[in-house]
Order: sequence, then C-alpha cells, then structure tokens
Amino acid sequence: MQSAVTDNSQPMDAPKQGMPVTIITGFLGSGKTTLLNHILSNQQGLKTAVLVNEFGEIGIDNELIVSTDENMVELSNGCICCTINNDLVDAVYKVLEREEKLDYLVVETTGLADPLPVALTFLGTELRDLTRLDSIITVVDAANYSLDLFNSQAAYSQIAYGDVILLNKTDLVDEASLNDLERKINEVKEGARILRTKRSQVPLPLILSVGLFESDKYYDAADDHSHDHHEHDHDHSACEHDHHDHDHSTCGHDHHDHEHHHHHSDHLENDGFTSISFQSDQPFSIRKFQYFLDNQLSTNIFRAKGIMWFDESPKRHIFHLCGKRFTLDDEEWKGEPKNQIVLIGQNLDRETLLTQLENCVCLPSTSRGKGFGK
Repeated sequence: MQSAVTDNSQPMDAPKQGMPVTIITGFLGSGKTTLLNHILSNQQGLKTAVLVNEFGEIGIDNELIVSTDENMVELSNGCICCTINNDLVDAVYKVLEREEKLDYLVVETTGLADPLPVALTFLGTELRDLTRLDSIITVVDAANYSLDLFNSQAAYSQIAYGDVILLNKTDLVDEASLNDLERKINEVKEGARILRTKRSQVPLPLILSVGLFESDKYYDAADDHSHDHHEHDHDHSACEHDHHDHDHSTCGHDHHDHEHHHHHSDHLENDGFTSISFQSDQPFSIRKFQYFLDNQLSTNIFRAKGIMWFDESPKRHIFHLCGKRFTLDDEEWKGEPKNQIVLIGQNLDRETLLTQLENCVCLPSTSRGKGFGK
C-alpha cells in the first residue's frame, strides 16, 4: 500500500480547525468509485470516512471489510464507509459522533449532481464549525466526456466548481484529443488545475489536504442555503425542508433508481436523464445479451451497470458499461442468482428497452414463466 504523504515524505498536516472534507464529483462513469477505492486502499496512518449514496457503487475489496451493518461498512485500515440515506447533514453527524477519531471525510456526489449545493451544506449549516471544506475534485472521463453531448448543467457545474480536475482514462484517448479536451475545460474554468490520470490513480497529496476551496467566495450563498436547512437537531430530514433545486444533491434520491425505474430526481428530469431498472429471476442467454449490446443498445444510453446471471455460466457477473465500452467481471454467487441491470441515459424509450432486455431471458423448456420482474 502507498502511504498518503506529502512530497517531502512528511504526513499530511492535521486540520487546523474542523475535520477536512473533500467532495468528489464527476459525471456518470467517470471513475469516482475507482478513485474512492484508491483513497481507501492507500490511507495508511489516516482514518477516513467516505459518504456515498449506496454501497453497491463502491465495490470495496472483501479483504478490507471488517464488519458491516445497514448503513455502514468498517474497514481493516480504520476507515469507514457510510450511506447518505436521507440527509447529508445527518450522515456527517453520524461520522462526527463516532467514538474513534477520524482524520478525514470524503463525500461522493451522484453523477448527475451539481456539487455546489453539497459544498454549501458544509458552509451554510452548523457543520461550518465542525468541518473544513478542503477541495472539490472533479473526475472527467476523457474518452466519453462532452459538454455538448450530455447537454447538462450539472456536467458544466462540476467543471466550473472543481478545484482539481482529474482527466481520467487518458490511456484510451490520443494526445490531440486530450489537449482539445483540456482547452474546453479551461473555457469553462480558466486556469483549471488539471491532472491526467489512468484508472483514477493519483498521488493522494495532490488531491487531499490541498486547501484549494476558497470558502470566502461562497459564504453569502451559503448563508442563503442555510435558511433551507433551518436548525438541525439530529432527527430532521432534509427532504422535508424546502430545498428548491437542491434535492438531488442533499437528499440522495438517485439511489432509489435501482428499485423503482419511475423514481428519479428533479435534476434527472431537468436534463432529460432517466434511469431504467430491470430484474429477472431467470438467467440471460449470453448470445442474446451480446446481440442486445452490439445491435440494439441505443446511443443515448451512456451508462449501465448490473449483476448478471447467464445460463451458460455458473458465475456471478458484474457488468459496467460506459459509452460504447463495457466490462464483465465474474465472481462467485453469495446469494440466489438473479439478473439486475440499470440503464441511464437521455430520452430513453423505456418500453422498447424493457422488451429488449426481456428478450435476453432464456426461455424455459416448457413455458416462459415469470421471467420478468421479481
């Protein structure tokens, strides 16, 4: 493991006031989860808490896990991983109230979130006295990113508010394309600090305890934001308050997409994004699923993920698709086999996609059965 040290090989400075907080943002499939795992696996000597919208996203290595409950995973290196179930402020308090001392807090926004409301939560509530916002790290997929393609205010804001831009997956793009993308990023944020990365691998001192967030710029906006939160007393729910356009960041609605394909955040609707979920307790045919990927997958789907069960394989397959590239990794089943897949894109034809996925299910020898849904 690599120790998180500064360039002169001294440990990173302890916070002068409040627990330091790093916000990780970036569009769907950019590499945020890979970056989180990189941070958690290389934090020797530091105890870090990571707040995510759901554990399924993070894929923590099994050898790191010590114990887990409904909302928290404890790791062997002293780090913890918590879910943001309803309110970001509540989740932060759960971290701050733990008996053991934690050194650092990392918050991952959803891929479609504007990071500013998350930052303002730390500046505009009582958390400003307990935490210190260190930086906003924006992960960009060099192979798939295009402000024009996604036509998203969130994608623009992620660049505009990013203190460090990780231009990720640079091994998949030629030098000319990278230079062009850096020029476009600088048009959104002049003088942006851009780091080129592969598989989100970056020396931690370049992104943690860097002190780049200029909170003075945002205090007026933070004061306005704090009125939305009122006074927090540990039993509140941010989703019950008036958050205007900030619901998608602080309420963590996006994680419900895995359970209800009709439930998605205001920001998904604003940018034309939808999330479609499919489940089946019957296996897929590899040949049919390959045909779906090669010939039927519409270009306005740019992210998909799932747990796959194939008739031809006894393994549990982890499926990730970003743009036109996909990976399929296998492992042993821990429970009953089933298929679960989520597709995310713009202006999707839900009925057609569900029918196409249903057609990937293997037909039983006697009858179709209840292959769709569970």
